[in-house]
Amino acid sequence: MTTREEQLLAIRPVISSIKISDEMSPEERFQNITLRPIIKFQNDLFITVFRHYIAKHKNVFYELTVEKRLHYIENAIQKDIKFRNNLKGLIIGQFSVSEYENYILHSPALNKRMMTIVKQRLQSNIQLFENPKILKAV
Repeated sequence: MTTREEQLLAIRPVISSIKISDEMSPEERFQNITLRPIIKFQNDLFITVFRHYIAKHKNVFYELTVEKRLHYIENAIQKDIKFRNNLKGLIIGQFSVSEYENYILHSPALNKRMMTIVKQRLQSNIQLFENPKILKAV
């Protein structure tokens, strides 16, 4: 029987552009080996979660210019603590036990890296938020 760690690692996408070197800080190494593959794997879920966030906030997002939408995404991640914690949970839940133990040693720096990558992913996928399927907040 395979372990949880083996299963988690098996489903993560391989990102061929990732380069690992001895000069990297522990945070950068963790980002490239663990965070980036998990965030890529969870991308569709992040898109759906953000669509529901927009709906929960009365679809104001759809009335904004592209520049203001980019700022809206950044603001949501930086200032809405509940939303940010939800995003972090979607990532941390994909950690193996050893990755979690490593994460807690550097959590402030890694949290910042996580949110930066998620923000960039949402912003780079902004075209997916163009045609709103108007969702009602639950």
